[in-house]
Amino acid sequence: MPHRHLDRRLRLSILRAIDAVDAHRSLLKASTVLGISQPALTKALAELEAQLDIRLFDRHSRGVRTTEAGSVFAQSARRILAELRRLDEELDLLSTPGGGVLSIGALPVAAAGMLPGVLKRLKANYPRLRVRLQQGRTEDLLPLLATGEIELIVGRLYEPATPDAFDREALWSEPISILARVQHPVFNEPVTAQKLEQFDLILPTITQRIGQEIERFLSQLGVDVSNALRSSSYVLIREMLLETDILSAMPRSMMLGDLVRGSLRVVPMPFSAPERPAGIIWRRGIERSRSCQAFTNCLRDYLSEIASSGFPDLITSGNTKRRKNDKTEAREAH
Repeated sequence: MPHRHLDRRLRLSILRAIDAVDAHRSLLKASTVLGISQPALTKALAELEAQLDIRLFDRHSRGVRTTEAGSVFAQSARRILAELRRLDEELDLLSTPGGGVLSIGALPVAAAGMLPGVLKRLKANYPRLRVRLQQGRTEDLLPLLATGEIELIVGRLYEPATPDAFDREALWSEPISILARVQHPVFNEPVTAQKLEQFDLILPTITQRIGQEIERFLSQLGVDVSNALRSSSYVLIREMLLETDILSAMPRSMMLGDLVRGSLRVVPMPFSAPERPAGIIWRRGIERSRSCQAFTNCLRDYLSEIASSGFPDLITSGNTKRRKNDKTEAREAH
């Protein structure tokens, strides 16, 4: 098969077109997003498929279906476009010191608990740096990280089922804990399952995985959760905790701001909860941008600030070792 010489023949506009069609699975929707007519988009795709001598999309009555070759092409298109955006941002940094754009992904617990403090510090230190935040589950964010659409992921570190192309660095731990308002009567005497069952429970339904971990933790305590109120609303859970005698079980860092301010407390348990390492994920072998390094530095500084303020146990349930994959290098958050 003759060489296609794609580096000489492809235009950026066709890369954007492939990305849009693959994302929307519709020529009409893609053409609207791109700001061109549907016939023009159809013609451009046909010309590309003729150049490649391979079909990228199969047309059907409800839209288009991406072929295997189309998926490979779309992934490469996203990586190329992401690298160009990163180049644009790096040039912005050179022309406007402290400027640029950083795209990060955040898992729900980190977004609610850790990120507000980090972003506040980032804004103070780098007022011209703009942040694009994508919140989601690990399985949703990793493909975006792989294509360079986001530069790093912040949150709970789950072991991959198979080896992948990402580096993970644990910086803190967010064990499941029982939380209550600071003057709650539960603190008046030692905690037992019977004591806990005197109060209503509200449990977060952020993701199925976290929900299962919470239920395992409560099962270890011998607490019946069949009558627990459940909600996906961080705001509702927080208000119920602050204004009533209801209790909640969740990763303790989810309410980090209220724990630091002293309006909520961690209820002491008769046993140590399993560690849940959290930190950052990034693509292996890819040099992190200055914006990414600035964010990482602010995250480390914020963790140190929490620990030095007398609250080291808010984000860890012991002397958790900070590790970077299988390397021997370790970093203590406090």
